[in-house]
Amino acid sequence: MNNVITAVLMIMLTIGMYIAAKQLYKRFPSPFTLPVLIGTLLIIGVLEAGNISYPVYMEGGRWIEYFLGPAVVSLAYPLYSQRKLLRRYFIPILCSSAVGAAAGTASGWSLSILVTNEQELLASVLPKSVTAPIAMSVAESLEGIAALAAVFVMIAGIGGVMMAPYILKWFRITHPFARGMAMGSGAHAIGTAKALENSEEEGAASSVAMTVSAIIVSIIAPLLAFLVF
Repeated sequence: MNNVITAVLMIMLTIGMYIAAKQLYKRFPSPFTLPVLIGTLLIIGVLEAGNISYPVYMEGGRWIEYFLGPAVVSLAYPLYSQRKLLRRYFIPILCSSAVGAAAGTASGWSLSILVTNEQELLASVLPKSVTAPIAMSVAESLEGIAALAAVFVMIAGIGGVMMAPYILKWFRITHPFARGMAMGSGAHAIGTAKALENSEEEGAASSVAMTVSAIIVSIIAPLLAFLVF
């Protein structure tokens, strides 16, 4: 019974912090007040202040984690509604997603080997450019740490969404599909959620990029690991 109460409290904490962060974002919209960023910081602050360990928090957090997969699958709706545009841009979508996935994997690997040679850590950072459920599965298959892979995914996603408005503005990228492809390839599910706020077309492109990137990373990450480990 204690575990059930703990799980309910942790779920309420997570939802409450996200709602508070979302209200802050509505009042002060900025890449630096994104709900996922502020909500994460608030939860960390509460856990630290209350001396609550990660295993205790995950009594409730794991139930929220179970919804990651269905949440990703639900992104199929904007894909379906924008299927005509997807057919029109099929080749650019495929090429840009492939380049984005390869660049994300290579950049993570290149930066990581500058600070560590531990196989477990390197295997955890390889799939950072895809959505959390897939990244965790890929990391585990490479004998990495699934929880650490999820952290890298969050860093990539939050960082990508925070920098995206400035990068897209600097390079004068205005086409919804181009913007969506960049968000999906660089910031996966978090970027896709942000892209959907802008337009359904941009969100659909981001969903495609995220999906194709996941497939490509699932193939190239094990190949890279096989070559270098």
